[in-house]
Amino acid sequence: MGVMAVLMLPLLLLGISGLLFIYQEVSRLWSKSAVQNKVVVITDAISGLGKECARVFHSGGARLVLCGKNWERLESLYDALISVADPSKTFTPKLVLLDLSDISCVQDAAKEVLACYGCVDILINNASMKVKGPAHKISLELDKKIMDVNYFGPITLTKALLPNMISRRTGQIVLVNNIQGKFGIPFRTAYAASKHAALGFFDCLRAEVEEYGVVVSTVSPTFICSHHVYPGQGNWDASIWKFFFRKQVYGVHPVEVAEEVMRTVQRKKQEVFMANPIPKAAIYVRTFFPEFFFAVVACGVKEKLNIPEEN
Repeated sequence: MGVMAVLMLPLLLLGISGLLFIYQEVSRLWSKSAVQNKVVVITDAISGLGKECARVFHSGGARLVLCGKNWERLESLYDALISVADPSKTFTPKLVLLDLSDISCVQDAAKEVLACYGCVDILINNASMKVKGPAHKISLELDKKIMDVNYFGPITLTKALLPNMISRRTGQIVLVNNIQGKFGIPFRTAYAASKHAALGFFDCLRAEVEEYGVVVSTVSPTFICSHHVYPGQGNWDASIWKFFFRKQVYGVHPVEVAEEVMRTVQRKKQEVFMANPIPKAAIYVRTFFPEFFFAVVACGVKEKLNIPEEN
């Protein structure tokens, strides 16, 4: 009896591991088929997350329209994608120059996007601009620029492409936002305000376009870390590191966010938070115990202000 019990545990673990592997492979293949032949528009495709989204959706067989404000970097991304792709299974990406901080050019860029394939199936609003500092030291000009990139730019592009989706009674709009769209953090007034505004717009839009078969999704990580912070994939050390530290100290890596965006499109999720339990709990504390939340945040500010500056 004792021997059987000893043997059962490794066999059970082996069986669970096998089922998890099969589930991951089926999910990966399913997610790719969900975007095959779909016209996918990605804004700020030259950012870390934009590149990863481009890679994931391109390998899934999507017809990509990559938008960015730097033509040379768009071309570099184009070359990187086609150099590793199977031409028989992928489409050649289209490139569109788009600077969301220049609202007057967004309408023209939207026409160029529609001219690529005549329609848009999935729009991924990825562009974002950050700023950190005390509110009284951030100029109104910078406040307006943050709002243009994070709010007015995405909604202008969305409004320009939305009639095409409504007329076809299909489509999905994905906003890559931030958990600061739910609660504000000190010294990020302009950024948090823009993220609140964007989330409010797309929450309202979701209800408005549901009857037309258009899905609106929001993906909100805590923050997206840079590529160089994350160790390379494919080895045991990276797996251990990912298990213990992801989403906690170093935020979420662009690869993880891109994969979550793909799953969001595949499953037509409406809202996703990519965060460890503490930020998620903060959302509920902010909702149900606002005075306690404000007191804790204020204490954090006071402690930071009391720390002597280094020379």
